[in-house]
Amino acid sequence: SLVWAARPGMLFQEDKQTRLHPLSLSWALGYNSSLAVHSLVDGEDRVLLYVSSHTAVIHDMLGNRQYHLQGHTNVISCLCVSEDRRWVATADRGPNALIIVWDSFSGIPVRTIFDSHPEDGVSAIAISQNVKYLATIGAGKVQRVCVWKWTLPTEKPTCSTELRPEFGHQDYVIFNPQNPNEFVSNSKTQVIFYLWVTSTQDERTTSPLSLQTFNSVVGRFSQSVFHFNNSQALTGTSAGKLVVWDTVSPCTPSKELQVKPHSVKATKLVPMQKDSLTVLMAFESCIVTGDGKGQVKFYDGELQLLACYSHSKVGPIQSISFCKTPLDPPASSSDSSNSVSLTRNRNFILSTSDATVLRIATDRANFEKIMEEAKKAVNAVACHPRQALVAVGSHCGLLKLWDYQQTKYLVSRIFPEASIQCLSYDPEGYFLAAGFTDGSVYILDAISLQSSCKEFKFSHGPVTHIGFSHDSEYLATADEKYAVTVYKRVLRNGSRCWEHLAGLHSHYKPIRSILFGVQLDSNEPRLLSLGEDRQLVEYDLNSSSKDHLVVLHRDRIEQVAVPLCLAWYPQLSTESFILTANNCYKMKLYNTTTKMCRKTLLGPTYGSPLEKIQILPTTNTTDPQKCYLAYVTKDKVGLQILPVDGNPHKSSAFICHPDGVSDLATSYDGCYIFTVGGSDRTVMKWEVNLNALDAAASLGGEDLIPFYDLLDGGKEGEFFRELEDYFYYAQLRSHGIDTLETRQVSTHIPLEEIPSVMRAMGFYPSEEKIEEMINEVKFSKYVDTGEQVTKINLGDFIKLYINHRPAFGLSMKKIQQAFQVLGYDNENGDKVIDRGDLLLLLQCRGEHMTEDELARCLTTLLGKHPGEGGSGPDTYDPLGAAALTEEEIPAEITAEIFAADILGLPVAE
Repeated sequence: SLVWAARPGMLFQEDKQTRLHPLSLSWALGYNSSLAVHSLVDGEDRVLLYVSSHTAVIHDMLGNRQYHLQGHTNVISCLCVSEDRRWVATADRGPNALIIVWDSFSGIPVRTIFDSHPEDGVSAIAISQNVKYLATIGAGKVQRVCVWKWTLPTEKPTCSTELRPEFGHQDYVIFNPQNPNEFVSNSKTQVIFYLWVTSTQDERTTSPLSLQTFNSVVGRFSQSVFHFNNSQALTGTSAGKLVVWDTVSPCTPSKELQVKPHSVKATKLVPMQKDSLTVLMAFESCIVTGDGKGQVKFYDGELQLLACYSHSKVGPIQSISFCKTPLDPPASSSDSSNSVSLTRNRNFILSTSDATVLRIATDRANFEKIMEEAKKAVNAVACHPRQALVAVGSHCGLLKLWDYQQTKYLVSRIFPEASIQCLSYDPEGYFLAAGFTDGSVYILDAISLQSSCKEFKFSHGPVTHIGFSHDSEYLATADEKYAVTVYKRVLRNGSRCWEHLAGLHSHYKPIRSILFGVQLDSNEPRLLSLGEDRQLVEYDLNSSSKDHLVVLHRDRIEQVAVPLCLAWYPQLSTESFILTANNCYKMKLYNTTTKMCRKTLLGPTYGSPLEKIQILPTTNTTDPQKCYLAYVTKDKVGLQILPVDGNPHKSSAFICHPDGVSDLATSYDGCYIFTVGGSDRTVMKWEVNLNALDAAASLGGEDLIPFYDLLDGGKEGEFFRELEDYFYYAQLRSHGIDTLETRQVSTHIPLEEIPSVMRAMGFYPSEEKIEEMINEVKFSKYVDTGEQVTKINLGDFIKLYINHRPAFGLSMKKIQQAFQVLGYDNENGDKVIDRGDLLLLLQCRGEHMTEDELARCLTTLLGKHPGEGGSGPDTYDPLGAAALTEEEIPAEITAEIFAADILGLPVAE
């Protein structure tokens, strides 16, 4: 097998394989500094293992290459490496958490354990010295400790036990190197020792330490380790002390387990230093510690100091990883100098909690910084419009510029006490604008990152969006206080400089996007902003003056849904459009001049709505009509083939940041997409393969085939046959049911029949939605032919139905949310609406109904047709309707009664 034949160093020797997916992870910038960084290869090769979000990265530092271990859908919460550095185990926290064991020689996952800790995933993991067993600790409120023989294909642990809540949250575990049946874990306040044989596990707890235990401050526990030459164990503390644990009633695995509780007790508290001990490990014949001041100290078995390595610029140590073999044999072999000479011939890797990785050459005490990444959330990314450069900004004030073709860091700048929230290059590539959380705006040189002018501070809240006009004459920002601010480039004293023009609180809910464009009849810039208040605002830049930003148009573009993002739609037809995406998984096209909704389309449905969209730049000169859209959802990055038509096979998405995507950027040539993950402090570079996306769309079928598949039962199902029946019945209705004249057979129905057929199929659009649907069909050919469409065929109706209906059908949750807002708590604690209030709301709020319409609807819904008891089909008794309402509708109405008993909807709980 590939694993059996794998050898050290072969991971990067293979030729780059053909990318089979539309998006493939090409590079990961940044790493999780709360987890360990491991050295996988000895000598000068410097191959590191670390975690970036949900991916474990094997990074050849000198060869400038990465290999990505991908398989987790949640952020990786813990990892460990076997003694020989071949086997890597990773685990995550969250829904459907996994434990995966990888072969680091080949990069192949050799074992995946599902549902190991279904409550909330894994908080700690360790691998035994003999590489047979894994110990895992769950992350749930009630923690479960499990031991797995991972070489066996079983989904059940070899043994397990539950921990009592008073033990605290156990977050560290390690095996006894001399006994794979023994391991230790600790929380901040409690240490637990475990001994197990076959399917039996026993925990040997320790008494909680207090100030009275040793008449001294103990501190919080950090890490524990077994002593290498006796039965003792050690635990480091935040007070700079080591707790020495000893077995009171020792026993061996071969004997029957009869271990009493509290059989391990603290026998000593050894003060080592004043600073907190953050790392504790046993290495060969030394005890090694790392502390909060960045010092690494080596002790012998009696805890006598042998060596100390420190540097003034090293932060709190998070992990230490040694080379397996010495660089050179020790010059002296006397017993007294063995330990010291050993430490001076083993280089090691340090990682710190402030996201820095260093390599320490012990023979010359040389600290070499090999990685320095963002210490806080990374929320901003921007690609240069003409060069292979990407700028990344973080909340720690670090702004970095990378050459993404060579994956080489070029220059950086630190903004002290400032947090970068957004970035944007101007179209010419001369300026880089940065928006900060304190409301300030910097305009920098695009290459050197030096300020082009003094910073501006006209925003009263964090700047969330920033962008330049196409001619680089204007810069606009949006902030958390719902304001849009515009800056203008002016000529002053013979030189061009930037100055503040005006600002306006143009929205009353968060602004989701600002967008510069070009006027259709001139080369003048136009500016739009889109807010969660459903307002699309266009500004008149030419008429605006100092401290006076003029609004040209203000349009409400949604009735119920919340618009989330905005982009200029490529010129794929005669008509020009603006593209939006909303929280109901719909994409909409609006005429750029009239702002009339011209088309509603089903967007990608990958767990959450589209949060940000960008048209992918293209260098395809052979087919300029071939365009693509890059997008991010809450946790995924994806591509969509344009034009959008609702075909699900024309889009794909991949998990990029499970804890949330903050921003995306596309390279100037459309070959790469960059995503940043905010709190996970990573940037992902994705390689684009448009051929793979086109192939997937072709395999999904042409014309109506993909849309038939979106109907319940497909084309051969009962739902489709019912739709055909309703469609042809609508034809009969349009000709007159009782007519005796010869009927003309047709494949079309009049547009006026669209609402009736939609409602018959279980989709109940509002009056505004009906108007949008009819206008969409009526004006579909108007720009090209000047004529209005008056009828629709079955195929186009199916597309219209699929694109306009709710993406996930009727939802009881939405009705309950409405009752939460409109209702009150009754005596039983249920959310209810008074019958009279409900009837009043239906007549006065939203698309209000007349009293006549309401009476007709209620009598029909409650099982009594308006015509019953009257002289004709259109007569009814208003008094009878009122009496029926009081008789059939309770005085207090819950969401369940309203949905099931009044509307008669088949809504699942």
